[in-house]
Amino acid sequence: MKICLISAEVAPFAKTGGLGDVAAALARALAAAGHEVRIFLPLYGNLRTGWDTIVGVDFLRDIPLQMGPHHYRFSIQTAPLPGGGPWVYFVGCPPLYARPSVYSAEWDEPLRHAALTRAALLSCQRMGFAPDILHVNDWHAGLAPLLLKTEFGWDRLFARTKSVLTIHNLAYQGVVPWKYVREIGLEGSAAQLAGSAGAGRFGFLETGLVHANAVTTVSRTYAREIQTPAQGFGLDGLLRRMGGKLLGIPNGVDTQEWSPVDDAKIPAAYTADDLSGKAICKEKLLEEAGLTPADGAPVIGIVSRMSSQKGFELCFRALPRLLDEEDLRIVVLGSGDPRLEGFFDGLQRRYPERVRFANRYDDALAHRIEAGSDMFLMPSKFEPCGLNQMYSLLYGTVPIVHRTGGLADTVSIYDPETGEGTGIVFDHFTEAGLDWALRGALKLWKQPEHWKRMQQNGMAQDFSWTQRVKEYEALYGLLTG
Repeated sequence: MKICLISAEVAPFAKTGGLGDVAAALARALAAAGHEVRIFLPLYGNLRTGWDTIVGVDFLRDIPLQMGPHHYRFSIQTAPLPGGGPWVYFVGCPPLYARPSVYSAEWDEPLRHAALTRAALLSCQRMGFAPDILHVNDWHAGLAPLLLKTEFGWDRLFARTKSVLTIHNLAYQGVVPWKYVREIGLEGSAAQLAGSAGAGRFGFLETGLVHANAVTTVSRTYAREIQTPAQGFGLDGLLRRMGGKLLGIPNGVDTQEWSPVDDAKIPAAYTADDLSGKAICKEKLLEEAGLTPADGAPVIGIVSRMSSQKGFELCFRALPRLLDEEDLRIVVLGSGDPRLEGFFDGLQRRYPERVRFANRYDDALAHRIEAGSDMFLMPSKFEPCGLNQMYSLLYGTVPIVHRTGGLADTVSIYDPETGEGTGIVFDHFTEAGLDWALRGALKLWKQPEHWKRMQQNGMAQDFSWTQRVKEYEALYGLLTG
């Protein structure tokens, strides 16, 4: 099939979270399965890598793009996705994208995302590329299914094209004031926009949900959860009415990037049968963090965006109490909410020899934390899929998670009686629930035979995209007949 994929993030070029990893890995897996995939991504001013490989496309230069009263011009540059992936087409439009961050708080943020969608479809026209599937991600590309029917509906190039919208996190919906109907140039489609017109706003994501041929989420449990008032963020009624149009397809792990056997970012390789390299990774991580040697004590790792979604408010009393009572080390990497950053910074100052907080994004350090930790803490209040718990399992790092979304789908509670299970799972999103999980993990840590069994169970899991991509292929095939 021919697949056009639109995403605001594609790793390693642009990434602020899991969206970038998933977009890249899915595209790579689809290409490996024999499909023709073309990815569209803004040419951000802070592109992380790839500047030396990006080349211009001669016939895609200085293309006019009208957005309501705003007139822009864009050019397309391209580079292959690293790791044997398909081509990424970068939309170069300096007034919109030449900024020091992927996202901004500027007034034209909705225009930036709408422009990406329009530029992608205009480029397909000029390339003569007729996609069987237009696969778009999150609210940023939520207008694509509607534009495919309206502004681009006249073009027979898209006559067979079916649209798929993937929700990576329903909490972010791209709700904007009604004035953007004119700013983006949607007057002709205003009646088909979804949202609260009476309240003076409409939603990019909600519009996409209404007009897409299929909607996917990134785990089966999350697909059920978002149909409830508790996690539907106001769209649960719409999602319930979708029936079979909505389905959950779990994310996979890019095993080219995440594998303890051949990860160039960690100090020593290891396998489930020989974990000696993991002990070296632990020792080196503590040295790098400037913490005292463990001497038999466990290391708890945290790699996360700091937001209320991630559940770290449960740690405010639980972690200090645990550090006062038990010998353990904690290494934290992340940034975001100042309140959560302040907590971990305070924890570091209170326990300077046993806690280290790196307040930044650092992909290489994330790999070293996954490899060098014994446990990985992920107490998310809600989690559409999550990737770090899967990385942890593959690296023999036991995840401690709240039973929600993708965490519930990928981590099973360890049972000492049967030796089955891969981690520690708590049901109740409370401080007591987290405390129970942490103390349960420490109890198992003191039983080496059970701990090793749990590690090996996790490392035996198959989260590869080779398996996950088959579900997307089945969906695409069903849509295109």
